[in-house]
Amino acid sequence: MQGFLSLNKPTGFTSHDCVAKVRRLLRLKRVGHGGTLDPLATGVLPIALGKATRLLQYMTSDKAYQATIRLGVKTTTDDLEGDIVATASASGLTLETIVPLLQQFQGTIEQIPPMYSAVQVQGKRLYELARAGKTAEIPRRQVEVYQIEVLDWRPGELAELDLAIACGAGTYIRSIARDLGEVLKTGGTLASLIRTQSSGFTLENSLSLEELAAQIQAETFTPIPPEAALEHLAKVILSPDDARRWCQGQRIIYQDASTDSSANIRRVHHENGTFLGITQVIESDGEVLLAPKMVLV
Repeated sequence: MQGFLSLNKPTGFTSHDCVAKVRRLLRLKRVGHGGTLDPLATGVLPIALGKATRLLQYMTSDKAYQATIRLGVKTTTDDLEGDIVATASASGLTLETIVPLLQQFQGTIEQIPPMYSAVQVQGKRLYELARAGKTAEIPRRQVEVYQIEVLDWRPGELAELDLAIACGAGTYIRSIARDLGEVLKTGGTLASLIRTQSSGFTLENSLSLEELAAQIQAETFTPIPPEAALEHLAKVILSPDDARRWCQGQRIIYQDASTDSSANIRRVHHENGTFLGITQVIESDGEVLLAPKMVLV
């Protein structure tokens, strides 16, 4: 078995818990995930099965979320799993005040990851240092936030703001919640998080663990084909002879001179439609060659 599963991760499970559960359900050793979700979060968790685990590194890193930010409270973890460290009334806030401030969290921005995160500092995970009662200087990271849209607003002492956020890899929605609370001088923390899209997979087409178990029991479960997660990569189609030689590890001359060779990582298909793997486009002695990176057949 090889391919992908778009899992609707339940709350309270770590991404590692989900991988272990899928491994047991499918009785499959090689299982991996793309894009870690915090235990509090739910939604799309791409799961790779079998040889497809080797493709995780080539998947697009774009993600989308629905987040609820609670204003008027600050926590140790920047979400509701942590201890409350400060409170302040948010009753004076209005949506008209908040919306213009969201602009500073869009585009290419710098973030400080939460102290309770998997970011490594001096060879240790930040959450390991935090649990040991230690502090560390957390380096800023540059991330991409493509869009922030307000979905709903509930004013009050503890006001709540629902946002739709589209972003790139490494973006912490908890950091956006924390930093918005700092700007508003009320404190802010992430109250809930649903990932609605990840690596081309959507929530609408995701399975819960219960649905997966039922399909396995009914023998109706079929993995998503490996190439379905790689549609952002340019496609190379090989003749039977070229496909045979490429699958044997040989570099072959790339005949399609009309195709832009600047995108040097591509997905390879046999002319009969079979997905063969990943290739790198290289130049050597004036020729454009296809060098095998990953052969999956």
